[in-house]
Amino acid sequence: MPILHPYKDPAYIFNLLCEAGLIEEHEAKRLLSLTHIPLSKGLDLVQWLKGLKIPIKGSEKEVLEESHILELISKDRGWRFVRLDPIKLDMEVVTKSLPAHFCKRRLIVPIARSQGVIEVAAYDPLQKDLLFDISKACQEKATFVVAPMEDIKRVIDEFFEFRTSIKRAEDLLGTPKVIDFANLEQFVKIAGTHDVSKEKHINAAVDHLLKYALEERASDIHMEPKRDYARIRLRIDGVLHTVHKIPKVVHEAIATRIKALSRLDVAEKRRPQDGRMKISWQDSEAEIRISTVPVAFGEKLVLRIQTPEILFSDLEDLGMGERDLREYKKFLIKKHGIILVTGPTGSGKSTTLYSTLRYLNDPGLNIVTIEDPIEMICEDFNQIAVQPAIGITFSSILRNILRQDPDIVMIGEIRDNETARYAIQAALTGHLVLSTLHTNDSIGAITRLQDLGIEPYLIASTLIGVVAQRLVRKICPFCRTKVRVEGRSLSILGLTPKEDNIFLWKGKGCSKCRHTGYLGRIGIYEVFDVSPKISELIHKGAGESSIRQEAERGGMTPLSFDAAQKVLSGITTIDEALSSHVKLGKVDYKF
Repeated sequence: MPILHPYKDPAYIFNLLCEAGLIEEHEAKRLLSLTHIPLSKGLDLVQWLKGLKIPIKGSEKEVLEESHILELISKDRGWRFVRLDPIKLDMEVVTKSLPAHFCKRRLIVPIARSQGVIEVAAYDPLQKDLLFDISKACQEKATFVVAPMEDIKRVIDEFFEFRTSIKRAEDLLGTPKVIDFANLEQFVKIAGTHDVSKEKHINAAVDHLLKYALEERASDIHMEPKRDYARIRLRIDGVLHTVHKIPKVVHEAIATRIKALSRLDVAEKRRPQDGRMKISWQDSEAEIRISTVPVAFGEKLVLRIQTPEILFSDLEDLGMGERDLREYKKFLIKKHGIILVTGPTGSGKSTTLYSTLRYLNDPGLNIVTIEDPIEMICEDFNQIAVQPAIGITFSSILRNILRQDPDIVMIGEIRDNETARYAIQAALTGHLVLSTLHTNDSIGAITRLQDLGIEPYLIASTLIGVVAQRLVRKICPFCRTKVRVEGRSLSILGLTPKEDNIFLWKGKGCSKCRHTGYLGRIGIYEVFDVSPKISELIHKGAGESSIRQEAERGGMTPLSFDAAQKVLSGITTIDEALSSHVKLGKVDYKF
């Protein structure tokens, strides 16, 4: 009797799955009776089982993946199993070691090279003469590891497609012009037209880059010229990852293409420029803001990606606790006054404001926004972009906006005394004003307004409430697992556990989260209601500590407590809570 290939041996695979506790025995028997269907079509059972999306025993969300099965088979056979993260792979090794057609046919990807030995990730390491053919093709000794087919195909498609476009563009564009880096004011005019074949490959590279960034949930694309090459990095969940290194000449061509798409002056490289474009992807649209700036080795581009799904979230999805959300919605019932959102750059203030405007939006209201720049164009609002070069500033627009009969005014940021005074004036004359400030916590907004020259009695009579926030990464729900933590390690969060050892959640890392253990971000909030008592304290010029004590007596949840709650609830980790720069350990919470 011939020995079956492990990927096509039903008894072998189901025995491994049952022993590992991934599926029930009765489920294994049911599936075993159906295996003749894929086997008769020449399919392997790993891919067949993956397509069935079988729930894993004892899990609410996780289903049986190709990686689960391959990891069990690899462990049993003594093979090393890996998951492939494109961001962590070296493009030179992947694309220059073996021909693309050979990798596609064999379902393999070169992933490392060291001391004359090439390591290849293979879906099926038992292919006939696999290592011999690899060694013959690259003239090096070969070793293998096992990786899922989906990982290998993704790397092949992304790396070879992008690399092919880059390489062909480089060949057609030729050697880059020599630039005198000592003179950053040098003006280099790009030709107005390119050869059609050049355009084709550059366009393909740009399309691939934008698609890849959207697939990876990136918020920003950084294109950074260096002395001999250009580096491309993606910011994912707040962290920058290097994804590509490309020739300088191709960087210049890609930059020109992106500038043309965003209606910037492609010939101007001496001065910073700002532009925007909208792209369509998978039945949805994304708004992309482009910023260019001259740096030591050329022109650096940053593309900020804004998607409606993120920017216009439901208030319930922002991450506010039940009490905070209830209080915040009470703020929004008011017809006039000021609501402020505070926090450092990148803390999600714009998302909170846009989500609030979406919540308030009604055909019977005139909503006007003043932004620098407009984050995302929305037809429901009347959006005005600040343009200081021609005298259109926050304060100058506010002077005139009240004649436009607004019901709600959103000001991107209160930066100076004049803007603050016009915002106060708008609130006093019956308008609801939303804006942002840069402060560490909600109470600090009062001090900041006073620093801007606003009298305490005006703050007391117009301020409805303040929301302070931070962003933290969420634990991946697909791979989260419980870990034992010493109770005393929680003291830094201001927590006093009853037991010496407790269990918290942590992400192991999986394909869904790119093996980081985190997937997406969520807000940490402090919602400060300016009650009559607090209004009186502000009017009297009370200090921040007195106001905070009264706010906490009234039920305000401090940022530190919300961070601790999200750690205990398995939403985020202690490390993330600490990285949010929330002042922790101020209060003692027992649980």
